[in-house]
Amino acid sequence: MKCKLKEICTFRKKKMNVADLTTETYISTENMLPNKSGIVNASSLPSVDSTQAYEKGDVLVSNIRPYFKKIWKAKFNGGCSNDVLVFTAKENVDSDFLYYVLTDDKFFAFAMATSKGTKMPRGDKASIMEYEVPFYDVEVQKKIASILKDIDTKIELNNVINNNLEQQALAIFDNMFPNISNAEKTIGDTITPKRGKGLLSKNAVFGNIPVVAGGLEPSTYHNTANTIAPVLVISASGANAGYVSLWNIPIWSSDSSFIDSLMSDDVYFWYALLKKRQNEIYDAQIGSAQPHIYPQHIASMPICNLNFNEVSNYTSVVTPIFEMIGHNKDENMRLATTRDTLLPKLISGELDVSEIDI
Repeated sequence: MKCKLKEICTFRKKKMNVADLTTETYISTENMLPNKSGIVNASSLPSVDSTQAYEKGDVLVSNIRPYFKKIWKAKFNGGCSNDVLVFTAKENVDSDFLYYVLTDDKFFAFAMATSKGTKMPRGDKASIMEYEVPFYDVEVQKKIASILKDIDTKIELNNVINNNLEQQALAIFDNMFPNISNAEKTIGDTITPKRGKGLLSKNAVFGNIPVVAGGLEPSTYHNTANTIAPVLVISASGANAGYVSLWNIPIWSSDSSFIDSLMSDDVYFWYALLKKRQNEIYDAQIGSAQPHIYPQHIASMPICNLNFNEVSNYTSVVTPIFEMIGHNKDENMRLATTRDTLLPKLISGELDVSEIDI
């Protein structure tokens, strides 16, 4: 038996004061991550008095370019931009089940197929509510959601562990290099990041190599890399210009600059240095409509006269930490693949959960 999406949920229409929000509780399309990867803190709050409210348990979906698959289940109350749809479950509908219904790739494909606009397609709210979903009683809903949520819980745990491990590596950096920013020299005296090579999504050849451009997540995937892992990447343009990330696998650096293991044996040292100075890098952005960070911005940053034996020692100490982070990231990719394989089969009823005791 099937029903329409509007039969199991509604759009929340409540408003709230922006003055009551923080960068942790405000959600916009910019701080929602693609490929169902959740959220990060907003860079700023909107300059309006009020905005759309959401409540814990609601499902937030970016309504701009649905193919980015930006979705998050709220863990607290807050507010969001008008370009974010806020779904709230109706009575006798499990909120976790609703989340997984909306996480299904079929939903995003439907949202794209019924969207309006070409350059920046937006989902049509009325059409979205006509999306067909299987109807189950609430106990079956909970069983389906429980199976998928167990996987997501493990992914979240790995993310928490990785954050803790990185904080340890950064704390070790602070202890070993307390005066690193003393302006005796510049980073460019030792190393200058290389500029990546532009690659549009339409020109990418299908593969599993992340293409790292100006966003927080890969813009697409390609069949070859232009870096050697480990590699640190600095986003070059857009709202996140200057964002520093570390990759334990080879990537294609596109709208970004990078330092990889072919350029330095101490990639982890340079990553820690730049990550500790993330805000300083953001402040160096040039351009208003389209902010940019170039390799010369990184090269001009002041540092002390480095003791390269200490740099090598730091690399030796933290390499096992960053390798564990990489291991957890790899496991998360496998878990996400398993979840995304099971999800449509569970939602459609192809996999029967009626006999499962949860």
